[in-house]
Amino acid sequence: MNLKDLYINFFISKGHKQIPSAPVVPENDPSVLFNTAGMQPLIPYLLGENHPYGTRLCDYQKCIRTTDLDVVGDSTHQTFFEMLGNWSLGDYFKDESIAWSFEFLTEVLNIPINKLAVTVYAGNDVIPFDAESYNKWKSLGILEGHIAKTIDDNFWSVGEKGPCGTDTEIFYWRSDEEIPEIFDPEDNHWVEIWNNVFMEYYKDKDGSVTELPKKNVDTGMGVERTVSILEGVDDNYKSSIWIDVINIIEQLANKPYKGNEKSMRIIADHIRTAVFISADNALIKPSNTDQGYILRRLIRRAIRHARTLNIDINSDWECEIAKLIINKYRNYYQELGDNENIVLEVLKTEKEKFNKTLEKGLKEFEKVTINNENINGEDAFHLYDTYGFPLELTIELAMEKNLKVDEDGFKKRFIKHQELSRTASSGKFKGGLAGNGEIETRYHTATHLLNAALKVVVGECVHQKGSNITSERMRFDFSCDHKLSDEEKLKCEELVNSWINAGLDVVVEEMSKTDALETGAECMFVERYPDIVTVYSIGDISKELCGGPHVKNTKELGTFKIQKEEASSAGVRRIKAVLVDNE
Repeated sequence: MNLKDLYINFFISKGHKQIPSAPVVPENDPSVLFNTAGMQPLIPYLLGENHPYGTRLCDYQKCIRTTDLDVVGDSTHQTFFEMLGNWSLGDYFKDESIAWSFEFLTEVLNIPINKLAVTVYAGNDVIPFDAESYNKWKSLGILEGHIAKTIDDNFWSVGEKGPCGTDTEIFYWRSDEEIPEIFDPEDNHWVEIWNNVFMEYYKDKDGSVTELPKKNVDTGMGVERTVSILEGVDDNYKSSIWIDVINIIEQLANKPYKGNEKSMRIIADHIRTAVFISADNALIKPSNTDQGYILRRLIRRAIRHARTLNIDINSDWECEIAKLIINKYRNYYQELGDNENIVLEVLKTEKEKFNKTLEKGLKEFEKVTINNENINGEDAFHLYDTYGFPLELTIELAMEKNLKVDEDGFKKRFIKHQELSRTASSGKFKGGLAGNGEIETRYHTATHLLNAALKVVVGECVHQKGSNITSERMRFDFSCDHKLSDEEKLKCEELVNSWINAGLDVVVEEMSKTDALETGAECMFVERYPDIVTVYSIGDISKELCGGPHVKNTKELGTFKIQKEEASSAGVRRIKAVLVDNE
């Protein structure tokens, strides 16, 4: 039995219910392009909404983080990972949470107690020392010298305003050296494997803190890191999670892993992440914006490193790796099997496009060096950004012509690019819990009205394919086989505004998923919803399964205006619109 199954079975035995893994592309969270943590899809419930599965929850969640994309290639970083989590929504608190974490680690995973250490919140003038967690760990047998008190690393906050609280982090001694008597969190031999966050306070903008009447627990444990620890490997890519993927890359390249680690790790990681993005029912395709931009970067970076290993680029190498990954995970994530053909087509098409781009890049390189002048930083970055040339390739080609490359100039230009990329991939818009404000709530309700209007104007064939909301505008993706005419856009605007002006009440109901669908309620991906669902109805105009939040009456929205309508991907159109406050 693997780690995911052990974890889920353990917490089910403690009264938890397993919830389905949310998609990698968030459905109602504009703060990030991808779900970056197990708690992210649970934000509405951590804020107080009732969860249909109850107050004790557990899951394994697909996560994607691309803030460190450019450092993937070492022994620890991945862009896609799985996060194990268990939650208490106003149910149990520190005592049970810590006891169960300890029991799972020592009795299920059989980790020796002396190899464990923990941190607890040291306290300050506002929040007291977390004596409860400290004493609980001691009572369980954790050595006093293995309990460290910190401040910065043991307090979780959503932002300037919102729920917050202390946490306790659990570390494992990952070394054959003698275990020190005193735990130093800065010692890299101690590796964090689990984090238990206790949301017990509410912080206002003025910094004042009050206790929450309903306290939550949010925990997280990374699958890849924990498996590598349990299997005693110092390289994540040598663990059972990766070894079969690395083996197939070795066969394709006819080269050993040793000596070619960086390229093989990048190919393994990037193809796996590309598989999960393109298998997601949001139907993301490679493009130059948002999730599609990340998907394109991942595939093209994998292709570059495949060429470095002299893999036959014109073969079906990428599909061989993808099929292996799909078969590894399809029993846990249904969309991988359902959308396998889509995944393979995305990879193959992008590979063929990029092969042509590389040929153009070589021609561009010849143009840049036609006068046998050294290559400046801007030109080197242009080759990287536009044609996918890594700096190493440009330097290698330049050396053949006895030319030099301005590496410092390239790095300065690259840092600017990295900052923009990090903003795009990890938090295009400041958000998370803080993103569910009054304005975002109005926009969220407006997406339901726009969806209904499109069905009237274009036809019942229209279905939502995604949305993104900030405090400044809404973006709505929908299935459609043509560009909307000016007349169609105007009709949509007029319909939405007529419903706003009608002052329609927004009604919230909980019912079984079967009953909801029988009443005509619509949803994006029905298989992801639990047996008991929340249904939002706006008059007799709109009825959708949704997690909220919404206004109580459409008159709260203001005036709806479409700013732009454009293509998003094949068969999918995109509308950008704003709400203007009525005078």
